Amino acid sequence: MLSVIFKRKALDRAETTSSGLWQLAMHRLKADRIAMISLFVVLCYFVMLLLSMTGMIASNWNKEVAVSYAPPTFMGADAVRDTTEKVATQSQALPENPADPLKDVIRELNTEIAKEQSTGGAIDYYGVVDPLAEDMKAIDQQLDGHLLDQQAELKQTLPFGADKWGQDVLQKTIKGAETSIIVGVVAALLAVLIGTVLGAISGYFGGWVDDVLNWFYNIFTSIPYLLLILAIAAVLQQKGIVSIVLILGLTGWTGVYRLIRAEYMKHTSREYVLAAKAIGVSHFRRMFVHIFPNVSHIALVQISILVVAFIKSEVILSFLGFGVPVGVVSWGSMLNEAQSELILGKWWQLAAASVAMAVLVTAFSMFTDALRDALDPKLK
Repeated sequence: MLSVIFKRKALDRAETTSSGLWQLAMHRLKADRIAMISLFVVLCYFVMLLLSMTGMIASNWNKEVAVSYAPPTFMGADAVRDTTEKVATQSQALPENPADPLKDVIRELNTEIAKEQSTGGAIDYYGVVDPLAEDMKAIDQQLDGHLLDQQAELKQTLPFGADKWGQDVLQKTIKGAETSIIVGVVAALLAVLIGTVLGAISGYFGGWVDDVLNWFYNIFTSIPYLLLILAIAAVLQQKGIVSIVLILGLTGWTGVYRLIRAEYMKHTSREYVLAAKAIGVSHFRRMFVHIFPNVSHIALVQISILVVAFIKSEVILSFLGFGVPVGVVSWGSMLNEAQSELILGKWWQLAAASVAMAVLVTAFSMFTDALRDALDPKLK
């Protein structure tokens, strides 16, 4: 009898206990099918990033695996070689032109050349036996053997073809994703950290501290963002992942600062903060232990938004020549190479980098929108 009473009381407490903000947000996020699909796509990219960083995939992205500008193919090198040989055979089997007045003369010359080659020499233009014929024949055989060996080393399939150096575009795209995603994530974390700290200080203390930080904020926002990062990149004159992360992180904190400052100004006068002040809690604990958990969803959403923005900014910087150095591949450097290839009709590197970036940016943006809606406290 007592066990039944205890179970009934436990069920009553469970029914009356309200779910927290994070539990409600997770429930809404799981119910959104588009958000789950977008999250799956983003996780696939991050798994690919980890595999690329550990060298399990795309470790030989800079290795020559095909001829220059090899087109995309799913048939393999053998099928392409068979097609080439078939075309060559058909071209040799074409009938002679009956109206050619030099047909008989050319046939006689070919017969004489064949006789001289069978005796160990060859006739040049003036009818003299060529003493280097055997050497040239051996060189030709070596070149043919080298070409056959090079063809044997070709990949069986090149879904996105090869670039002008014969490198696999698919492996370059995977390795470029590693650079672009790392730059986007690390720069976003740095920008959110700076914006959160400065916004918390400005909104919590107010007064002259707020005035100084607002003046600092207005300096950064008065300059167009793209021009600002290009100017800083030109001044630094250093190419590298660390430089790009610093440029983007130190210039992209303004939006986070504005939102966090407004939230801290609103929460500073709340009852729970005044109660913490009354019992002698320090400023640091009130800012980052009591208030920050209530505004952390804004920082989380801003991270996901800035990752997308910084990936596109890295692509723009690399495309304009201010991005990654020579020897490091990214989506921006691939697009920079593709602009000259597109003139020659070689479109596959441009398509590979553009599709990879578009899929990640679209999935991340859709997940960000769903996350913003899920963390909205006004939604029940």
